[in-house]
Amino acid sequence: MVATSQPLAAQAGLDIIKAGGNAIDAAIATAACLTVVEPTSNGIGSDAFALVWTDGKLHGLNASGQAPMGLTPEAVKAAGYTEELPTYGVLPVTVPGTPRGWAELSKKFGKLSLKEVLKPAIDYAENGYPVSPTLAKYWAKAAKSFRTKLTGDEFKHWFETFTPDGRAPREGEVWKSPGHAETLRQIAETNAESFYTGEIADKIDAFFAKHNGHLTKEDLQAYQPEWVEPIKSEYRGYDVWEIPPNGQGLIALEALNILKGFDFAVKDSVDTYHKQIEAMKLAFVDGMAFITDSREMQVSKEELLSDEYAAQRRALIGEEAIMPEPGTPPSGGTVYLAAADGDGNMVSFIQSNYMGFGSGIVVPGTGIAMQNRGHNFSLDEKHHNYLKPGRRTYHTIIPGFLTKGDEAVGPFGVMGGFMQPQGHVQVVMNTIDFGLNPQAALDAPRWLWTKEKTVQVEASFPIEMTRALAAKGHQVEIAVDEGGFGRGQIIWRDPVTGVLSGGTEHRSDGEVAAW
Repeated sequence: MVATSQPLAAQAGLDIIKAGGNAIDAAIATAACLTVVEPTSNGIGSDAFALVWTDGKLHGLNASGQAPMGLTPEAVKAAGYTEELPTYGVLPVTVPGTPRGWAELSKKFGKLSLKEVLKPAIDYAENGYPVSPTLAKYWAKAAKSFRTKLTGDEFKHWFETFTPDGRAPREGEVWKSPGHAETLRQIAETNAESFYTGEIADKIDAFFAKHNGHLTKEDLQAYQPEWVEPIKSEYRGYDVWEIPPNGQGLIALEALNILKGFDFAVKDSVDTYHKQIEAMKLAFVDGMAFITDSREMQVSKEELLSDEYAAQRRALIGEEAIMPEPGTPPSGGTVYLAAADGDGNMVSFIQSNYMGFGSGIVVPGTGIAMQNRGHNFSLDEKHHNYLKPGRRTYHTIIPGFLTKGDEAVGPFGVMGGFMQPQGHVQVVMNTIDFGLNPQAALDAPRWLWTKEKTVQVEASFPIEMTRALAAKGHQVEIAVDEGGFGRGQIIWRDPVTGVLSGGTEHRSDGEVAAW
């Protein structure tokens, strides 16, 4: 089974399993296809994270890149940015981790060659595919916004690549990207080395040098993905797993630690929603205060996830909405996919350019849209996430995984910036506390805490709950566009029969491809 936000990508992953590949091969094939068939959310210039269950053990891969060595606070300020890094352009571009992430997954766990696994993505880039409805909507939205925001010469290649007729492709129109196909072909044939040490690296280096950027071939050559130990919290007899910082999965685990001290009898009650939102607020302000590159965090994940600290934070939740502040722990725009095979392998995989198309930078002739993760760095030298060459920034994209005892239940994820840990908490509780199947757990109306006492809810959120939350002091906003509430997928394996059940939600063009 393969579940993701684009049917063509899900089917490509399933075809790889049929051709003799495993779930890891399928995940790589699906991820590569998504750079082509959903460029509004990710690209070859993305970062990625993965949780891989194989042979009874969960492995974590951090394929996020560091700040270029020449990207210093002084260089950013000299370019005229004193408060924060810009959203677009060459400055917020960090080293892309995705291509080497694919190669690393393939080398460690794959059955097929990267050359075989990337064939479907190359085919779609070279020969084209019809643009799906949700994709067309966000593509048009980005093109309209970029016309006014991206005015420099460095941005012209984005428009040449993604608006070849002077506009975004419309629903049902066929779009292709020959440069993207050639780049994928070189990645496949060289196990991603062309991207980091060869011809593609030279093109990236030359482009950034021409436009006063700081990403160099030396930065690319020095990059390696990192295998990490996943982190977990026990929640009502299950273990919920996340990637450790620099990702924000820690926030979801802290919120669940707070919430497991309450009993929830009914999903659609004001008490349930109020406590979920309050716990999420408390966990989120902690995450924003403490999460950065794991090598430089001043507070440990063990401290933040301790039962003692959860009790301390839980005690702050009363009957009224509070203004959240970071605690004092005891010392001591993304795509998601899930894949599973008949041998028990399961993969939770996520990759993203950030903020839709990312930086607006496309390396000419390559189809490579570069991410803008550097925008999350701080220029305040007292901030935990202060910009530093070689540092990984706070990262929003997080894959999730659920186990019970020594058995895998399965992968899950919800993409969408700062919605992601909030989506993880809601999906986990929908599954464990309220017994919803994967599709229902994903489709349930969502809330999104944004700041202070402000929480957004989808238009389908129960109106009586909206009024009741407002009465508790929450500043509730009903969102017109559901795009900010994420798009997720789930695959669960039945422990008795081994049968897989999956879900992909209505907020995307997604599909659960099964065999």
